[in-house]
Amino acid sequence: MDLKILAVDTSGEACSAALLIGTELSQRLEREPRRHGELILAMMDGILAEAGIALRQLDALAFGRGPGSFTGVRIAASVVQGAAYGADLPVVPVSTLAALAQGHFRRSGSLRVLAAFDARMGELYWGAYRLGDGDLMRSAGAEEVASAEDVVLPEDGTWSGVGSGWNPYGEVLRRRLGSRLLAVTTDAICESRDVALLAAAELSAGRSVPAERALPVYLRERVAARK
Repeated sequence: MDLKILAVDTSGEACSAALLIGTELSQRLEREPRRHGELILAMMDGILAEAGIALRQLDALAFGRGPGSFTGVRIAASVVQGAAYGADLPVVPVSTLAALAQGHFRRSGSLRVLAAFDARMGELYWGAYRLGDGDLMRSAGAEEVASAEDVVLPEDGTWSGVGSGWNPYGEVLRRRLGSRLLAVTTDAICESRDVALLAAAELSAGRSVPAERALPVYLRERVAARK
């Protein structure tokens, strides 16, 4: 059976919605950081109408659950929660760092990716990913929020860097990685098309949640709570 998943992401400067039907993928994306709230519902409605599919005909909804902009991540979570409640659909929360790494593989073919978003306050959101089965990026360590001096680097292998976190902290990260760093792409963004692909694998493995458990993951809150 061809899975039908509608995915959204509003975690960063771009707002996007993607529809995955089997292997067919379509996406709408706009770079309007301050208009995510007003754009995302219209994007969702438009992409479904274009495909001739009603919300209730989907198998699941998915969203970029963070880390990212606190406001942006909350927008995606609340929109998906509301839609999932109304249509009685499961939800697949997907890491925005994993989706960023997935997008980098899609564009560059990089097999090992160090994904980083600028978390402000002298820190970055950080995650390491390796290509796994099905050409999907898999976590190679815990996601974290920390300074560039303190993030946990992979113990071996050569890696490519991607994301906005490499802009302010690239010098420190380059020094720490040395010749193990192959290339860096700083202007890449998280896209819902990559959220959809990762969500399909999660849904097939039985990993989804009911609407009320479709919650953001901020990482920084987790650190504060632990302290």
